[in-house]
Amino acid sequence: MEIERKFIINKLPENLADYPHRHLEQAYLNVEPVFRVRKEDDTYYMTYKGRGMMAREEYNLALDEASYYHLRDKADGNIISKTRYLIPLKNPGFREGFPTPPEDYTLTIELDVFEPPFAPLNVAEVEFGSKEAAESFLPPEWFGEEVTYRKEYHNSYLAMKKFD
Repeated sequence: MEIERKFIINKLPENLADYPHRHLEQAYLNVEPVFRVRKEDDTYYMTYKGRGMMAREEYNLALDEASYYHLRDKADGNIISKTRYLIPLKNPGFREGFPTPPEDYTLTIELDVFEPPFAPLNVAEVEFGSKEAAESFLPPEWFGEEVTYRKEYHNSYLAMKKFD
């Protein structure tokens, strides 16, 4: 089960290059349900995602390079390319009433910096172990608008976006 919240990032952190990052390329074979193939640096896989916006089933199947490119060529719409930065969020905030996590508790912000034609779009995703944690999470001040429930910010929607 994938449980995540998404936020627009209007101003990138100044020290972005200091964080681990990887290049992602993904293409969609189907958007309902979601079947996608992804290249993550030199790793390839196919993903199935169930219905849902904040919480949904997700399954990954490893692919080899030839299979990835064979399936990518059959994809519909746009191929999405982006750089994903992995930024630790130490001692994240949660709403009052949510159990206080251990002092060394850290979440990971997955900050996606999209390449054209989607640039300058930047989206941060934070994954959680439960819906309660996700719903109680207080985003850092540098996060912009929350877009978890806005389909136009889901990659499967972006893959089908038409450009003039």
